[in-house]
Amino acid sequence: MSDVILLAHGSGGKLSHDLVKKTFLPSLANTMLNKLDDSAIFEASGRLAFTTDSYVVNPIFFPGGDIGRLAVCGTVNDLSMSGAKPLYLSLSIILEEGFSLSELDHIVKSVKAAAAEAGVNIITGDTKVVNHGQADKLFINTSGIGIISPGVDISGANAKVGDKVILSGTIGDHGIAIMSQREGLKFSVPIESDCAPLNKLVSQILKASPRIHCFRDPTRGGLATTLNEFAAQSNVGIVV
Repeated sequence: MSDVILLAHGSGGKLSHDLVKKTFLPSLANTMLNKLDDSAIFEASGRLAFTTDSYVVNPIFFPGGDIGRLAVCGTVNDLSMSGAKPLYLSLSIILEEGFSLSELDHIVKSVKAAAAEAGVNIITGDTKVVNHGQADKLFINTSGIGIISPGVDISGANAKVGDKVILSGTIGDHGIAIMSQREGLKFSVPIESDCAPLNKLVSQILKASPRIHCFRDPTRGGLATTLNEFAAQSNVGIVV
């Protein structure tokens, strides 16, 4: 097999099947994914949360993570912000012709590690290959499904007068990690992305304080955008 992605890897022929069996299945195998059917079939009951997100980060490798880890954590966290327990993810990757297979393998293994950390399975997926120059190395889309326990009602529209804003960590770590790698910036202290699955933290918070009614994972736009979204959705003002 070639050491780079060829257009033939997206043709549906032998190279496509080799890519799935040699790169994806060894890391992501589970009973549902292994069937390689056109869709994954599973049973669920209760209220379900469903979300999707796409990842086009540049650079694809950065201090503290890579695009694979980011894709899993981002979708797991979007589910968690609705109070859902994440269960299953899809993984779709658009590859640029000429992309390194060894780097793809690294990213798939990163997906595996992040999914294991979050306790979720990748149960369906897709790959496409585009001509060189029509994508920036690779793009990833992940969709996720989770289940919401009875009595949990989390929404950005639930903010009320008297609520307190609580941060679970420092701000700006991920953005600075990306920017430092992209622009070649050097700092006197190590800078790493704080990209991580937050579902276990959210579960602990809800057990400790069931009255929590707003969650948000500040990503694009950061904390300022998140607070403005809360204010607009709930028609309240926020003092920081």
